[in-house]
Amino acid sequence: MFDGDEIILGPLPKGITRAGEGQYRRVWNVLGHTYWAKAVSESSFAFETLDPPGTGVPPHVHPTQDEHIHVLDGVFTLYLDGQWEKAGPGDTVLMPKGLPHAYYNREEGDARALFWVSPAGRLARLFDHLHDLTDPAEVVRVSAQHDVEFLPPGTVPGAD
Repeated sequence: MFDGDEIILGPLPKGITRAGEGQYRRVWNVLGHTYWAKAVSESSFAFETLDPPGTGVPPHVHPTQDEHIHVLDGVFTLYLDGQWEKAGPGDTVLMPKGLPHAYYNREEGDARALFWVSPAGRLARLFDHLHDLTDPAEVVRVSAQHDVEFLPPGTVPGAD
């Protein structure tokens, strides 16, 4: 549920989130990515992403959430627990809680995907805090307060 400027987690609401819209019209800009909330509840959180060339999310861990990515357009280069792989349109990436992972758009065109985590945890609230931040160090600090732990730079070859 959306109450003013704060997302309040409750049961999953029924209904349809239309193409090109986010649930509650919630849109975030996080370090060059655009995220649209598609479903927000206490049990899960789904969001669509637009990832321009050269953007990515460095290696991190969700200690309390399983995460999934369903690639809609483009190709992601992914770090999954020590291995680099690629996923393209129609592929679904599964990342159990505690698995170190990262994703990047290292191609020439935009990439789009549907992401979701379960349980929802504090990820939607984290995006509220990260919206329009430009300092990566501040993103790491705030993320740690919302159950997303970034690995120290230099610990994953090819991530920097």
